[in-house]
Amino acid sequence: MPLHVPPAPAPALRSVLTALSSPTAVSEARTPSLLLAQGPLSPELPLPVHVLDQVTPDGATATRLAGWRFLIRTGDRAVAAADTVLTADGWAFSRFFEGPYIPSTELALRQAEAMAQPYQPRLLSVPGLYMLTLWLHGDPTADGAAGHPAATDLLVPLAPAPPGIAAHRPHRVTELLPVLTHRSSPGRLLGSPA
Repeated sequence: MPLHVPPAPAPALRSVLTALSSPTAVSEARTPSLLLAQGPLSPELPLPVHVLDQVTPDGATATRLAGWRFLIRTGDRAVAAADTVLTADGWAFSRFFEGPYIPSTELALRQAEAMAQPYQPRLLSVPGLYMLTLWLHGDPTADGAAGHPAATDLLVPLAPAPPGIAAHRPHRVTELLPVLTHRSSPGRLLGSPA
């Protein structure tokens, strides 16, 4: 079943396209795969990045939209990612990066494509555990920039996952949140994974 990727704000996409066309932005990013890429680079699969700021003992969550992430492709593979953030002037390019979350995100998206139920893919960062998950929201028509994880949504930890949490294994929110609550310190979660 195809995933229903939410549309990114047009200014966010424009800011990434502008950064990709700037030799200075690409060279200052110091991402070898962007510098060595042969052929055109294109931003694809925009995913809203939500941050899990708090998990209460009863399992309630407080999340917020932190930005949009685009996988940067050349040919048939992603070689980097670009993040955008909301500023006082609107959506702006933040950074290019590469690393293990790029292939892990691609793998998780391929796994989600093979599921029978349609989902809307998002990213959920759990800063207190330095963890990033693919959040598969059960309402594919929802606003990707809004909402909280529903009990029936799936969370797929991306590699590298924290010790004791299996990467690429889908978990219902109701199954994984108690583990996150137990493993993170009470109150506000701190830190941030890439």
